[in-house]
Amino acid sequence: MYIKQLYTGCLSEAAYYIEHNGEAAVIDPLRDIDAYLELANDRKATIKYIFETHFHADFVSGHLDLSKATNAPIVYGPGTDTKFPVHVAKDGETFSIGNLTIKVLHTPGHTLESSCYLLKDETGKDHCVFTGDTLFAGDVGRPDLAQKGTEITMNDLAGMMYDSIHSKLFPLADDVIVYPAHGPGSSCGKNLGPNTYSSIGEEKKFNYAMKASTREEFIREVTDGIAAPPLYFPINAKINKEGYDSLDAVLQKGLRGLSVPGFKNAMTDDVVILDTRHASIFTQGFVPGSVFIGLEGRFAEWAGSLLSFDVPILLVTEPGKEKETIVRLARVGFDKVIGYLEGGFEAWKASGENTDLVIDVEADELMMDMPHDENLVVLDVRRTAEFADGHLKDALNMPLNDMNDPGIMANLEDHQNLYVHCAGGYRSVIAASLLKRQGMHNLRNVLGGWGKIKEQEKAEIVKETSVLN
Repeated sequence: MYIKQLYTGCLSEAAYYIEHNGEAAVIDPLRDIDAYLELANDRKATIKYIFETHFHADFVSGHLDLSKATNAPIVYGPGTDTKFPVHVAKDGETFSIGNLTIKVLHTPGHTLESSCYLLKDETGKDHCVFTGDTLFAGDVGRPDLAQKGTEITMNDLAGMMYDSIHSKLFPLADDVIVYPAHGPGSSCGKNLGPNTYSSIGEEKKFNYAMKASTREEFIREVTDGIAAPPLYFPINAKINKEGYDSLDAVLQKGLRGLSVPGFKNAMTDDVVILDTRHASIFTQGFVPGSVFIGLEGRFAEWAGSLLSFDVPILLVTEPGKEKETIVRLARVGFDKVIGYLEGGFEAWKASGENTDLVIDVEADELMMDMPHDENLVVLDVRRTAEFADGHLKDALNMPLNDMNDPGIMANLEDHQNLYVHCAGGYRSVIAASLLKRQGMHNLRNVLGGWGKIKEQEKAEIVKETSVLN
């Protein structure tokens, strides 16, 4: 028996490859499928099944391309309705992989079709369970993603999840390994733990939701304080349900190098220029009007949260990173990349075109400027909970994921000198690029973010106890 977790950190996503006696299955594949095909080829195995735990909302699955490449059927749980051929499994239905058995456990709650897959070894003993977004290490899936057009509420789904966990997962032996679809940082739960796998026994002991003594307590625990899901979640869920163009077609369209004149000709009002270089490089100079989202951070997640899926995208990348950028965008459903700047920003600068920049300042410089500039505004773009846990007195909180809301931007005025910071310096550069694109140029990016600011002796730090409680 061979099991491999293929974990993608920037999406906190885990896919799985299972194999025995030359037969393999893949669970929850990403859209770029080469890793699964190469693994099967290297191990001289045939991919027999593609199992999906549910309609993913945080990434586009590779089920269609992988099925086309292998002729393996796509398996979903009970109640699934798609616009492409799938095998809709029955609760309790079994599938064989060599001498292994995979049993379907229908576990509605995160979504209605959500299912876990229980793997039994060659002797028939329960070995592990692939829990999708039903059960994570230290958390459970969010229950607020009910499909539009239904009357199902968040509390209804939370109640279903309680029933699913207690009827299907609690009876499993403590030593059964738990392999979830996500790890720390994922928005598919409320507060996932640091591990990417666990065991039934560990979750019974330490998972706050599994320790709930009643159904009502469970519903209250998993719904209280849950943050709004990223805006792109419904879009990705729809793509996974209805289908999409092949990744090869997306790459063929996007991997088109453009000269500086060609790039300029493509820069129409309805096009977004996306710069994916490192934050520290972007601030030193960029094509005016560019949106920065660097590959070094949670790139695909922020792209999905901040960019429109209907707008063509032009890329400025570090030379050699064009394909990686397009693939990572495609993972969350962006299919409209129309080309990239040949030679990158250096080619733009060498041609004599206008450039823009973001002024970086150290945290101690912010402290020195604050008493002497009545127009200075500290703009903290961290999440509300981060801000509440400690921030500079009189700082304005504008969470990055809200910055495309015109009503939020209306809180800023032209005469203000904005000092923008986040926790460490990645999100603040994204925010600065969005502000610049909106015509606000009196701004500075605070290097090191809150991590450096809170170390300053003169920093007057306050907390929002009403939010924390």
